[in-house]
Amino acid sequence: MNPKNPKFDPNRRRFIGACCAAVSATGMLSTLAQLRMMGAVASPTNGPQPTRAGALPPDYKALVCLFLAGGNDANNMIVPFDTNGYNAYASAAGRGAIALPRTQLLGISPKTTDGREWALHASMNADVAGTNNTGLKALFDEGKMALLGNVGTLVVPTTKAQYTSRSVPLPPQLFSHNDQQVEWQSSVPDKPFSTGWGGRVADLVDAMNTNSSVSMAISLNGQNSFQVGKKVVQFAVNPGGAISLSGSSTNATNAAGLRTRAQNDLLAGPNANLFQAAFAGLTTNAISDSAMLSSILSGNPPFTTAFSGSNLGQQLRTIARLIAAAPQLGVKRQIFFARIGGWDLHDAQLGAHANLFADVSRNVAALHRTMVELGAAEQVTTFTASDFGRTYNTNGDGSDHGWGSNHFVVGGAVKGGDIYGKMADLTIRGPDDTGTRGSWIPTTSVDEYGATLASWFGVSATDLPVVFPNIGRFATRNLGFI
Repeated sequence: MNPKNPKFDPNRRRFIGACCAAVSATGMLSTLAQLRMMGAVASPTNGPQPTRAGALPPDYKALVCLFLAGGNDANNMIVPFDTNGYNAYASAAGRGAIALPRTQLLGISPKTTDGREWALHASMNADVAGTNNTGLKALFDEGKMALLGNVGTLVVPTTKAQYTSRSVPLPPQLFSHNDQQVEWQSSVPDKPFSTGWGGRVADLVDAMNTNSSVSMAISLNGQNSFQVGKKVVQFAVNPGGAISLSGSSTNATNAAGLRTRAQNDLLAGPNANLFQAAFAGLTTNAISDSAMLSSILSGNPPFTTAFSGSNLGQQLRTIARLIAAAPQLGVKRQIFFARIGGWDLHDAQLGAHANLFADVSRNVAALHRTMVELGAAEQVTTFTASDFGRTYNTNGDGSDHGWGSNHFVVGGAVKGGDIYGKMADLTIRGPDDTGTRGSWIPTTSVDEYGATLASWFGVSATDLPVVFPNIGRFATRNLGFI
């Protein structure tokens, strides 16, 4: 104690300062909040393997949002495959240098058609085994993946004439990454909104988690707008291991273990002021919750299904482990957020795009097949989102920021093997083009897309406008893909 100031303890202040430095640079309070949701620790490799705790409750459901950060060029994800359509796609007036060879495309047979034929990018059937026959295209053929045509942010349904004359309100900053990411994740582009639509869904259904030990909104890739709610707080989890205080250890004899025990003794001691008490309480809870979740996850056996070693593979593997642990965690509803970057391909698009699609195909398919392994395929739905689509014509070696884009949804409850919504008219300066480059005016809104998922998840028709305030402006509350 400082004899001149009995409330000032320099040793305790130095300790608090050291703890602040020990946690990551994202900020003390943010990191300590994240500590309350610890990531998956490595499965034990020695000794007898544990047995899984038990099947998921029959009323359990999970939504997995996979955000393709940077703006995916979905014009090369779903490609015209009929002769006339492909020739126009591959022409200099179409995709030009970034057109994919027709012989490499993966033809699909949607249950319904608008008269055009379609194919998927060659990497859309990549799998972890390297056989390239059990990826996303296989899931489409199995009826477990649905495609959505020309989805995007909209304030109201918008035609080209209305866009050109500006006679209806348009989403602000249409081609800005940051703005469009927030608008996609909030679904309210016409006014500032402090929550995301995933967070609002969580607020409405969290009462189903009557005995939950952890938050139902879990991010595997840092903070996001999608999961921000008023009641439910999102927690970030590292894809490859637990977030912990630097230098901590459960070993009772090594230096880190001794230091950890000393820290815990200090945290348990009397605190002279409110800040110290709050810090000590938050840190103690974080450490306790860390040990609890780490114990649950490490006690569950590894999956038979393999994920790739990529960052996305580890994000989705950890999501699978958290889903498997749901009975022990006391949750019947979970919302996950995963993210893969690198989609802002203004140049060198072809090779990078192929790698990205392969990574997505391998690991989204692995997540679904892991859910089959758990007997939970009908209870987990994965869907994609992105900043925006990209221009149909090329800038020479890539594409630029656009608007409407194509997406996919995977899960056992999905009515797959079909294309939902309306694919864009792929004509430069045509009825869906905002101008001269093939930036498609969306024909399906984010609201309609999200409302379909939210309804499956348990949001009532009465509460849908709470989640999607603008849904009444659009014709469809349920697109029918699930």
